[in-house]
Amino acid sequence: MRVSIQQLLMAGTHFGHLTRRWNPKMRSYIFMAKKGIHIIDLKLTKECIEKACEEIAKVSAAGKSVLFIGTKKQAKDIIRTEAQRCNSPYINERWLGVMLTNFTTIRRSLKTLFAYEKKASDGTYDLINKKERLTMEKERAKLDKVFGGIRDMIKLPGAIFIVDTKKESIAVSEARKLEIPIFAIVDTNSDPDLIDFPIPANDDSFKSIGLITRMITDSVMEGQKVAVELHPPKPPKQAEPSKRPPRKRHGRSSKGKDDQTQQSETADQGSE
Repeated sequence: MRVSIQQLLMAGTHFGHLTRRWNPKMRSYIFMAKKGIHIIDLKLTKECIEKACEEIAKVSAAGKSVLFIGTKKQAKDIIRTEAQRCNSPYINERWLGVMLTNFTTIRRSLKTLFAYEKKASDGTYDLINKKERLTMEKERAKLDKVFGGIRDMIKLPGAIFIVDTKKESIAVSEARKLEIPIFAIVDTNSDPDLIDFPIPANDDSFKSIGLITRMITDSVMEGQKVAVELHPPKPPKQAEPSKRPPRKRHGRSSKGKDDQTQQSETADQGSE
């Protein structure tokens, strides 16, 4: 994916944090400081975005999923919209500990969510009192709010994309522990050494987050197309018609018929 310096400039991608809140490890990505604010070098941002898009497309082309993570106010809606656009799992409300390192427990919570949804659709709610129904509905809504974005994620993702690694530090540490590649927007207050594919950019601007996340989503979709071409889905098997055994005819045996014919011929000869 290609992006121009002008696009990054218009999205406000170059604005970093206050100079007193910077992380010295981001020194190589900072162009200058102006009025107490660090300015990010957009040439490096452009190179990092293109590299990240190229690599995340490879992950997607291998048939692996990409988990989108962004729980801050500016990123919630963007993360949900873009993840749904490429049919990818996402977390945009709250990152619970052990979401990756203890994924079995998360799947158990999802089974509880599915059980509540089944009860709501099969008429079970009509058989219980109002208080129990409200309690179940409240619990279902709570689970859906937290786990709704990963309800179709049946195994660990092949990579994760994060907005604001400082806020999502637990997700970063879990992914590093499991050696899951991390793609992330890193602002001037973040540690780029923790990220496999850092994208130095403003992580507080709607436009900046939206531009970069859309490019990541487009790359994921390109990879998905390649995956389908390499491994096309198998057509569903058609049920073969059942072969019924031939019915047995309960008629006279051929031997009995021969005896009867012979008797009739003998009778005819006697009459002559």
